[in-house]
Amino acid sequence: MSVMEQQALSVGLRVRVKTPTIVYHHPDHRNEPFDIQGMEGEICAVLSDWQGRPISPNYPIQVRFSPKFVAHLHPDELEVI
Repeated sequence: MSVMEQQALSVGLRVRVKTPTIVYHHPDHRNEPFDIQGMEGEICAVLSDWQGRPISPNYPIQVRFSPKFVAHLHPDELEVI
C-alpha cells in the first residue's frame, strides 16, 4: 500500500480485515491461534511518531474490534467499509 493510501486510513474509519490474520491475544481465545479475517472494527490510532520523532512501525494501524480487543495491523490487511 502506498503512502497516499495509508494516509487515507484515518482515526474513526470503520474497517474490515480482508486477509487471513492469525492472532494469539483475542480475549475469548487467549494463547490459541484465532483468525480475525472478516472482523469489523474502528481505527483508533495510526502510529507515525513516538515522542515527537517519526517512526516506521511494521503494523501502524491500531484497530479496536471490541472494548477488550485491539490489534495492530498492516494497511494491506484492511479494507474500508
